[in-house]
Parts: sequence; C-alpha cells; structure tokens
Amino acid sequence: MHQTMLTAQVEAIRLEFTQINDLRDETLRMSRALIRSCANAIRSIHRHEWAEAEIMLAEAHADAENMVAPLAEHPMLYHAGYTQDALKELVEAHVLFAVARSTPLPSPQALFVTGATYLRGLSEAATETRRFVLDLMRRGRIEDAEPYLDFMDEVYSLLVTIDFPDSITDGLRRQTDVLRGVVERTRGDLTLTLRQEQMRQALERFENALASQNTEPKANII
Repeated sequence: MHQTMLTAQVEAIRLEFTQINDLRDETLRMSRALIRSCANAIRSIHRHEWAEAEIMLAEAHADAENMVAPLAEHPMLYHAGYTQDALKELVEAHVLFAVARSTPLPSPQALFVTGATYLRGLSEAATETRRFVLDLMRRGRIEDAEPYLDFMDEVYSLLVTIDFPDSITDGLRRQTDVLRGVVERTRGDLTLTLRQEQMRQALERFENALASQNTEPKANII
C-alpha cells in the first residue's frame, strides 16, 4: 500500500516538473524573441523611424506580457536570468524612445519588471544615448546634443546612490561603473567639439573683419 501511494506521489511530482520544464522552455523561447524585438525597435529609434519604432515597441510590450503572465505561480522562472535579461531590454527600448521623443518615462509596473531590472535597463538606455550625442555632433548640432548628455548624467547621479549588494540589485553596480565611463567620454567629446566650434566661429569672425578692412576704399594722399 505504501509503495502504491509513493508511486502515485512521485508520478504527481514528475508531472509537475514536466509542466514546469515545458513552461521554462517556452519562456526561454519567448525571451529570445523579445530580445530580438527590442533590438529591432532600438535600431528604428536610432534611424528616427518613429512610426515603425512605436509598432515594434507595442509588439514587444505585448510579447512581454504574454511571457510574464503564465509565470505568476512560478516566481523562480520569472526571476530567472533569461527572463529578466529580456525584460531589461524591454526597459531599455522604451526608455530610449521616451528620451528621444520627450515623452514620459514608463514605470516598472507598466513593463512588468522588478526594481533591479528597471534600473539595469535604465542604465543601458543611458549608455545607448551616447549614439544620439555622437550623431548630433557629426551634424554640427552641438546644442541639441547637450540634453542627451544631461539625461545620461542624471541617470548616473541617481544610480550611484543605489548602494546595495549585488544579490539585491542584480549586478547594477557594474553597469553603473560602465555608464560612468561612457558619460565621461561623452562629456569629453562634446566639450572638445564645442571648443573647436567656438574656435572656428572666432576665426571666421576674424577673417570676415580682415576682409572687410581690405575692401574699404583707401583715402587719397595729397
């Protein structure tokens, strides 16, 4: 009798494990698809293809919701690295779009993420913002690049105050250190370009003044 009961209990556990394993495989597949969708959205954002980016972000958001919903009763799968990494990409894409279009930033709740994952996505979005700065610098739109640097600096200033163990922040400190280096390089690049532009304008004014003097009619000598 005990053997029969034990067999039934083990088989019930085996069935449970099978269902969890199937859900894990499906979550892993969906997480990979979500990362690809977010990467495509970020590419559209950098190309200023706003309509396309909005469509991709909406699809990624729906995919994330479909991935997370079945995990409500399986927190170990929700907190798994592959799940949170995919959601981190979702945060990065949505934050980057919000910064580029000057729209409100999404909340962690709206993106189905933990606080740690939200902060990691925010850090990567700030790092990715450097591309906007460099693109604007190449076009000579230096003043337009400054708000992006301000955003990067603000994110870093906030993240550096999050002083908790990595077991809580999921490695945020390392990403914050990376962001610091990116902010410093970006500030240096922008400052150098700004000084070069100021020098170019000063030389241009000097050349124009010199040319104006050379074209003035000379007084007749009696």
